[in-house]
Amino acid sequence: MTIVESALYALIGGGALLSLVRLARGPSLLDRVVATDTLLVIIAAGLAVHAALVQDPTLLPVLVVVALLAFVGSVSVARYVGGMLLRSRTGDGRDVGLPVAAEEREASS
Repeated sequence: MTIVESALYALIGGGALLSLVRLARGPSLLDRVVATDTLLVIIAAGLAVHAALVQDPTLLPVLVVVALLAFVGSVSVARYVGGMLLRSRTGDGRDVGLPVAAEEREASS
């Protein structure tokens, strides 16, 4: 293994470690979702680097599956959180998910 290969794997591992730290620390659900999506992208990049270094094209289907998993997971959580914001209306008609400035802009139009 050359120095370049070692450096590539070390950088990818460091990025994955930082993403795992953000996943563990949170503090919100959306922070964890972004950390999970980042981790899946780092995994896909690691697989791509490994496939390029060993010149093995059989890893390409695995890359496609990881990319689809990242995309579908992010879209699913975004739709879930968006649905929570739509259903969380208070008795006076204000949406608790919008900031105050957005509500004022919405009321004036």
